[in-house]
Amino acid sequence: MRLSMTLKGAHAPLLVAALVVAGCGKAPSPAASSDTLVIRIGSVAPLTGPQSHLGHDNENGARLAIADANAQNIVIGGKKARFELVGEDDAADPKTGTIVAQKLADAKVNGVVGHLNSGTTIPASKVYSDAGIVQISPSATNPKYTHQGFKTAFRVMANDEQQGHVLGQFVTSQLKARTVAVIDDATAYGQGLADEFEKSVIAAGGKVVAREHTDDHSTDFSSILTRIKSKAPDLIFYGGMDAQSGPMAKQLKTLKISSAFLTGDGGCSHEFAQLAGDAAEGVYCSLPGVPLEKMPKGADFKQRFNAQYGEIQDYAPYSYDAVGIMIAAMKAADSADPAKYQAALSTINYPGVTANIQFDGNGDLKGGEVTLYQWRKGVKTPVQ
Repeated sequence: MRLSMTLKGAHAPLLVAALVVAGCGKAPSPAASSDTLVIRIGSVAPLTGPQSHLGHDNENGARLAIADANAQNIVIGGKKARFELVGEDDAADPKTGTIVAQKLADAKVNGVVGHLNSGTTIPASKVYSDAGIVQISPSATNPKYTHQGFKTAFRVMANDEQQGHVLGQFVTSQLKARTVAVIDDATAYGQGLADEFEKSVIAAGGKVVAREHTDDHSTDFSSILTRIKSKAPDLIFYGGMDAQSGPMAKQLKTLKISSAFLTGDGGCSHEFAQLAGDAAEGVYCSLPGVPLEKMPKGADFKQRFNAQYGEIQDYAPYSYDAVGIMIAAMKAADSADPAKYQAALSTINYPGVTANIQFDGNGDLKGGEVTLYQWRKGVKTPVQ
């Protein structure tokens, strides 16, 4: 079952910063000639730590987009453009995220794709706004990111208001759950999504019998789950990432808790299935957007991405589109100056891999879908 709705509008010290030229590994950039315009686009995600698989997924999506753009011999401002990716690691840590953002601002990059997590994206967005640098997040879903009034902030997927609403509808109308327990990881993403889910369940006549909080580093949830077990909810929802939801699913099975288990997009990855093992069977999760095979250019993207980088985790297609629409805006404005191409982003209609992308006045995606999945025999299967 795919539910869709029109849009109105997931965190450790600084570690490694690498200048990465797409298609060239870490080889140094060739010297630019006077008729070459070097355009540097920052990509920020957790490249170390428990979410590094998602971070590299994002960065590789951006890297593929950079390589494709360079193959097109694009001319901007009368010069041949050469795009370079500046990859930075924010370790999924808000403080590190602002340090990295300031580093990119000081380097005067032409734009930034990132960050991955809402908890790093939101504080970093002020740094980019103050510097006048366009920021397009492929995966941060907390509504606050685009609702701060920053004209430089955009995102290419549905936000948590929409996702939480859809999840609540799915649970109450399709799964017929009347009582739910809600757990979140106390991050901007996890708690924000859990709050929206809770509101939607209550609005639909459901009852929240327990609300628990953990963090984005824990892996032992036995105390929380034991308390929830006594409430016997029809369903347990977790707002957070796969590094926690995978072990949580295992512990649900160990404790013989029969409640259905649902997570948001942070737990809808192949890593979740690996961490959960056979406990993944029957678990529900959601992802903004349509299944990859139903995306306008999903089949071609999957083939090319898999050939170069392996299995897609979650957000690589969105990262690819974030770079693509940024470059399309530069072409439309005939300038790589954020002050000039930012206006083009507000009116552009971009045929991306994930969708036909347009932004509303807040920088949110116009029109979007949220797809519900269930893990069946190790395969993330769309719920029909």
